[in-house]
Order: sequence, then C-alpha cells, then structure tokens
Amino acid sequence: MHSNTKLTVLAALAAGLMSTTVSQAAVTVLGWPGGSEETALRAAAEAYNGLESTAEDDKVDLIFFNRDGFYDKLQADMAAGSDAFDINLIATYSIGKFAPYMEPVDLGPDAVSTYGDAVLTTMQYEGEQYGVPTDLSLHFMYYRKDLMDALMADDAAKAKYAEISEKVLGTAMEPKAPEEWTWDDWAATALYFSKSQNPDSPVRYGTVLQLKNLLFNMMVFQSLPRAYGADWMDADGNITVDSDAYRTGLELYKTLYDAGASPKDSLSYEYAETNAAFIAGQVATALQWNAAAGELTNPETAPAVADSVGIVAPPSGPEGRFDHIHGLGLGLNKNAANKDGAIKFLRWLATEDAALLYARNGGSPALTPDVVAKVAEERPDLVTLGEFAGYGYVMNGATSANALPVYELQAKEFTGYWSGQQDLDTTLANTAAGMEELLK
Repeated sequence: MHSNTKLTVLAALAAGLMSTTVSQAAVTVLGWPGGSEETALRAAAEAYNGLESTAEDDKVDLIFFNRDGFYDKLQADMAAGSDAFDINLIATYSIGKFAPYMEPVDLGPDAVSTYGDAVLTTMQYEGEQYGVPTDLSLHFMYYRKDLMDALMADDAAKAKYAEISEKVLGTAMEPKAPEEWTWDDWAATALYFSKSQNPDSPVRYGTVLQLKNLLFNMMVFQSLPRAYGADWMDADGNITVDSDAYRTGLELYKTLYDAGASPKDSLSYEYAETNAAFIAGQVATALQWNAAAGELTNPETAPAVADSVGIVAPPSGPEGRFDHIHGLGLGLNKNAANKDGAIKFLRWLATEDAALLYARNGGSPALTPDVVAKVAEERPDLVTLGEFAGYGYVMNGATSANALPVYELQAKEFTGYWSGQQDLDTTLANTAAGMEELLK
C-alpha cells in the first residue's frame, strides 16, 4: 500500500484508464470501500504482510473503487483484461456476471472446517469455487430497547400509539415486543416515535429509511414485499413485480416517509447515513445490514445508544419472515499479474486464524459453530447472523447475469415513486417492462 506501483494504479483508476500492462510485484486487492468490510480487510492485509512466511513480492496492497457504480467500473476494467488488480470483490449476485473474467481457485483443506459447505457455495458458480466468502450479508432490525420498554409499560403511551396508528394506518393497534412485529407493527412503532406524529416522542424519528437511488437499498427494502409473497419471476419465467405484494411494500415505505417517520433527506441515504442517524440517538428503529452491528453496539463508536440497542430479525408478513441474504468475497482475476501470490493470500484468508482475525476487526464471516464459538463473546452478532440466515431467500432471477441491472432499475423507479416524481402504477409498469428485457 506504499509502493510506486500503488500510486500508478490509483492514478489509472481515477482516470478510468487502467492499463493491462501494469508492472507490479505486490498482490493488489480491489476491495469493498467503506464500512466494516474495508476495516476488516485492512486488518487482514496488515496481519498477512507481517507474517514471516509472506515474501516481499507477495505482500498485499489494497485499492478501492467508490461504492456508487462499483460494479460498472469493475466490469469495464475486467472486460478490458486489466491486470491492475490480482484479486477483486465478488458477491453471490454478481458471480455469474464476472465469472468469465475470473479463475476458479482451490482454497485448500481449511476452508470447509472454517466456513462449512453451505457458506462456500455462496461463492460458487457452475460447481467451481470462485472466491473466499469473507462476509455474509443480511439484515437486522435494530431498535432501542429503552424506548420500547418505556412504551410497553405506559398505558397512556399505548393509547397514543393506538390513536396514531389509526390515523395514519387506518387501524388502532397495540404495541408488541419487537420479536413479534409484523411489518405493520413496525410501521406503527415508527410512527409513534416520530415527533411529526407524536410531539412527546423522546426521539425525532421512528426509523431511518435507505431511499437513495442505489441498488443495495433495494436489497434492504425487498424483504418487506417478500413477506407478502413478492418475487421477481414465477416458475414459468413471467415477471411478477407488478403485484399486490410490491404495491403493499412500496406504499408502506412512502406512507412512513410522507408522515415524517424518517428524515426528509432519506432520499440520499444509504448505509453510512443510516448508521449516523441511529448513532446520534434520534432514531428508534432501523432496518440495516448486519455489518453495522459492531458499530452500533460499540460504546466507543456509538456512546449514546450502544447499551440500549436490541436486534431482531426483519418483521414478518402474511407469507412469513424473510431476510435477504448474499455472500461477499474475494476472488482471482484471470489476468492477475501476480497470480501465485494472489492464490497464497486467498488460501490464507480461508484459514481459521485469518477468519477469526477478520471477525475480530469488524468483518462478518459466517463461520462453522466450532469456529464462531471462539468469538461468540466479543461478536455475538455473528451467532445471530447464523440464526437469521435461516430466514434467508434469493429472488427468482437474482443470481442471473443481469441481476445487478435489475436492482439498478428498481432503485431508479422505486426512488422515483418515494420522492413523488411518479405514481405507483407508472413505477411498477416501468419496472416490469425493464425486467422483462433484462430477464427474458
């Protein structure tokens, strides 16, 4: 990370002119920018570079694209045969897209005992292993235990809760424990804890919605319509996005946004903004990636709320409880300039010692029970991660080569609806037509 080669690569990235003949000795890793994944990867790279067994020519340099447009940049560079990075990020939803530009890798004998067969399959395509599953991503519903305890113990507050839910949602509701929430219960709770609806609320907002026109925000959102039976396609390949399930989910988000239950600038929010709002102590609930748990429950990073954060699975709906799930990992660029060194690093990442180090530095690997037990006390969220994985789902078509463009299409259209730029019928018609082209 401190060589002239690194500066050359960064300059090329910035200019969008990544050469296919960059000379490099180090192993250059293109990682996921921001959040716990970057923090954990930096710690892993530092540890690996410090090993006596790591040759000078095999030490790891890290580079990062911007999160916004990451996969577009990655595709352009890989399709051009770039060797400016040896190892690159992949995800369950993108392996099919990038496999032609990558090379399968043997992770060695430790991989199965560290991660288990099921987790390793999140980085497989057509029976080949394309990467190390460094992080498993799904969603937690974070909430303030202190606020919920006070609500459940106050009859006057319960009456106010019923009044607000009837006014906005059309039904007088009673508060429930978070682990019993349906999506309507969550919505009613979010409304009650919003000063726009309840001037006596101890916090300003009941929730914080990630509404930015960004494909990853669609992954956060879609467990809501999924709980009402939503899918991308039926078994015959017919696009099913224009459905009562998607209408219900989209309308509920818009109801909360219009009612002031989420900050008005939520239309520009994604991962970082959601964390910041929750940490500020002015939000009662947040549906957020599991990767945020380390930050939100750490007294050093979230002193105002860490001791009062509760975590449950996403709420349930008529069809059950569902949680979007995918794996993030690192794999081998087919045109890697230092292929042997890259394979050594990937195999090291698949060992128990590396996985535990990655976990202790904020990463979210899905580890086997024997391995996760070694960090259970300091990372209880990883135990929870394994439990909630049982609610995991993948939309029909969400592992296809055009899965990312589908999410991008949805982000554009759904944000257009939430921001009031177009009505719901137009939104779903545009989305269905676009998905028909992308998935046919």
